Amino acid sequence: MLSAHLAAIGGWLTYPCCLCLCLAALLRAAASLRSPDQRGLWLAVATAGLAMTLDLPAVTGAATRLLGTDHTVDLVRNLTGVVSAGAALFFVSAPSRSRRLRTGLCAVVAAVLIVLTVLDLSAPAHTAHSVTAAGGPTPSSAYWLTLISTHMVSDSVCVVVCCWYALRTDDRPLATALWLFAAGTALAALFWIGRLLLLFEVRWALPYLPLLINLHAFLRAAAILAPTAVVLARTLADARTVWRLWPLWRELVGAVPHVVLTRRGTRLLELLWPPVPRGLLAYRKLIEIRDAMLELDHYVPPGLPVLARERVRPLGLPPAQADALALACVMKEARRAKLAGRPRYDSPGESFLWNESPAPLTRQEHATALTAEKTHLVALARAYASAPAFSFPAQGRRPGTETTAGRAGVDGKDDTAEDGRRSESHRPLRTHA
Repeated sequence: MLSAHLAAIGGWLTYPCCLCLCLAALLRAAASLRSPDQRGLWLAVATAGLAMTLDLPAVTGAATRLLGTDHTVDLVRNLTGVVSAGAALFFVSAPSRSRRLRTGLCAVVAAVLIVLTVLDLSAPAHTAHSVTAAGGPTPSSAYWLTLISTHMVSDSVCVVVCCWYALRTDDRPLATALWLFAAGTALAALFWIGRLLLLFEVRWALPYLPLLINLHAFLRAAAILAPTAVVLARTLADARTVWRLWPLWRELVGAVPHVVLTRRGTRLLELLWPPVPRGLLAYRKLIEIRDAMLELDHYVPPGLPVLARERVRPLGLPPAQADALALACVMKEARRAKLAGRPRYDSPGESFLWNESPAPLTRQEHATALTAEKTHLVALARAYASAPAFSFPAQGRRPGTETTAGRAGVDGKDDTAEDGRRSESHRPLRTHA
C-alpha cells in the first residue's frame, strides 16, 4: 500500500519537478555561462532537465509520432543523461584546476557515448529502451550495464566531493548549494541502483524510482538557484532598509543637499527605479546620511549632546536605543539650526563620539561593520520620528532658553521660516555638564 502511494506521488511530481529543473537552468543560464566555475554545474542541470523532458510521456508520444519510432528518442535521452553525468564530474573537478583531469573526463564521456551508440546500433531490431522488456533488456544487457555504471560512478564521486567541500567552506550559500546538489545526486544514485536491481529481475524498488528521480530534479534545481535566492534575499533586505531610512535621509539631506549623488521624487520610485545600481542603493543611502550628519555636526551647540543624554536617561531605554534617541535629538536640533541659517561652529560637536569609525577593516569585518551601521541608522531613523525627539528641546529647558526650534518640536512641525526670521536673536543652547 505504501509503495503504491509513493508511486502515485512520484508520478504526480513528474511534470512539476521537470518544469522546476528546466526553469532553474534557464534562469541561471546567463550568470552561469559567464562564470567558468559554474558552467559544469549549469550544464549538468540543463542536460538533466533535457533528459527528463525527453522522458515525459507527452514529449515521448509526440516524438514517436514525428519519427515513427521511440527508439531514437530513448537513445538521445540516455546519451544526454551521460553528458549530464560527465558535466557533474567536470563541476566537482573545477577546484583542482587540472587541465589534464578535465581533458581526461571529456575523453571518458566521449568514449561512453560512442560505446552506447555502437551497442544500440549493433543490437537486434528493437523499439523502446527498457530494462523490464519481455524477453530481456533492450537493446542489450551490456548497454544498460554501461549506462548504469557510468551514472553510479559519477553520482558517487559527486556526492563525496560535494559533501567534502560543503563541510570545509565558510560560505554558507555555497555550502547550502553543495548540500542540495549532493542530496539530489544521492537520490539519482539510488535511482540507478534501482535500475540495476531491475536488470537482475529484482522488482521491489520499481515503485520508488519515479519519486527518486523527480526529487533529484527538485533538489538540483534548488542547488543551482541558491545564488539567485541569496541575491533576492539581499535585494529585499536592502529595499526594506532603504524604505525605513528614507524619512531620516529626506530630513537630513534636505538641510545638506550637496551630499546627494542623485535622487528620485518619491520613496516608492526610488525603489522601483533606483538612481544608482540596485545593489548599491542601500549603501549609497548610508553614505549620504553619514555625510549629512558629519556636516550637521558643525551646527551642534556646545552642551547639546549632554542635554540630550539627560533628557533621554529618565525614559529607561536600553543603551543602544537611548544612544539612538539622544543622537536623533541632536541631529534634529542641528538640522533646524542649519536651515535657520545659524552660525557654523569651527569644530564639530560631540555627537559622533558614540559611533567612531573603525580602523581599516578586512573584507569580512567590513561586511559586519556595514551590517551594524545599517542596524544603527535604522534605529536612528525610528528614534528620529519618535515623540521624544519631536519634543526635544522644548521641554525641560531653563527659563529664557526656549527657541523657535524648540516650540516647533512640540507640535512636530519644522518652522524653519520662522527660525530664519528670528535667527539673529538666537543664542546657542548651553547647559551645565
